[in-house]
Amino acid sequence: MNILITAANSAPAYKLKNQLNSDDIVMGDYMDLPDFMLKPGKLIRLPNPASTSYTHEMLALCLDMGIEVLYLFREQEIALLLKAETLFNEYNIKILPTGNEL
Repeated sequence: MNILITAANSAPAYKLKNQLNSDDIVMGDYMDLPDFMLKPGKLIRLPNPASTSYTHEMLALCLDMGIEVLYLFREQEIALLLKAETLFNEYNIKILPTGNEL
């Protein structure tokens, strides 16, 4: 099962990653990440929630990467993607907002 965890520059995201203990986890963030962190391939730059096409960009990203579970940490991401939860469910992508909003 491929998993995407947002807010990759935060401690709660890494705590969740360690708890899940899976090789199929990709971490991502739309906030600034140093380029050296992006090169290994398990850390990606996500679309910015301020974008008018954010929901569609995230759906396309999830489909391209075969993501089945999406853990969200930031309030803005949660608010936007929960509105599109039915759309994501149609593609068998589960959206899981966390209780650790940043």
